[in-house]
Amino acid sequence: MNMSTHPLITFIGGGNMASAIIGGLVRQGHPASALQVVEPWDEQRAKLAQQFPGMAVLSAASAELRPSDLVVWAVKPQTFKDAAAAARAHVEGALHLSVAAGITSESIAAWLGSERIVRAMPNTPALVGLGMTGLMARAAVKADDKALVERVVRTTGELVWVNVEADLDAVTALSGSGPAYVFYFLEAMRDAGARMGLAPEVAYQLAVGTFVGAATLAQRSDDPPQLLRERVTSKGGTTYAAITSMEGSDMKALFEKALVAAQTRAAELGREFGK
Repeated sequence: MNMSTHPLITFIGGGNMASAIIGGLVRQGHPASALQVVEPWDEQRAKLAQQFPGMAVLSAASAELRPSDLVVWAVKPQTFKDAAAAARAHVEGALHLSVAAGITSESIAAWLGSERIVRAMPNTPALVGLGMTGLMARAAVKADDKALVERVVRTTGELVWVNVEADLDAVTALSGSGPAYVFYFLEAMRDAGARMGLAPEVAYQLAVGTFVGAATLAQRSDDPPQLLRERVTSKGGTTYAAITSMEGSDMKALFEKALVAAQTRAAELGREFGK
C-alpha cells in the first residue's frame, strides 16, 4: 500500500470477507498493529489472532476500541442493526464502509448517526486477490474518503463506482453472486464430462482451465464477447452444435431471469433487515 501514514482500520465482523481485506492490507504493507477486529466467535477470533499477529482482536465493541479512521462493517444483513447499536458509541467520527448485502446506506446512517458511508458489494474471489467490488458513496463522503476506500478495496482486486444506490442490487446479482454461477457451470461441465467417459477430476481440470483462459482472454481483448464467441463457433461445427442447443433452450433468458431473482432478493434484504 506504501502509505506514509497508516490509518487505523476497524472491522466489525471477522469472517471470510474481513479476512480477505485484512490479508490484502497486510500483504501490501499495512501494519497489523493499525488494524482491529470485533469478532464474537471464539474460534474465529483465535484464528485471526494467529493469522495476523499484532492485530487487536476483541469479542465485542467496547471502550477498548481505539479511535478509527475507517470502520469496515463485515456483518450479515440480519445482524447489522444490533452490531451498529453495540458499536456506535465507540466508532464516532469514522468513515464507514459496509460490505453487507442489501442494507441501504439510509438505514446505516440512521443506525450510526453518520453520513460518511460507503456501501460495497464484493465477491469471494477477493479471497485470492481477484475480487470485483461495486461501490456507492453517500453525498457526505469526500474525495479523500473515497481514495481511502479505494486503497483498501484494491488490496482484494478490482472495483467500480456506481452513482445510484439501487444499482448495487444489480451489482449484487451480477458480480456479488456471480462466482456461484461460475461454480454451478463448473459442476455441470465436470458432471457432463464424467458422463462422456472422462475421469471427474480430469473433466474438472479441463473446465476450470477453460473458464480461467476464456476470462483472461476476454479481459485482455478489446473485442466484445459476441465476437470472441463467434470466432470459436464455426457453422456446422461442434461449438455451433452446443450453442444452438443452448439457444434452443432459451438459456440466455433463463439466466437473465436468475439474475433478476438475485437482484430482487438483494432489495428485499434491505427492506427486511433495514428497519
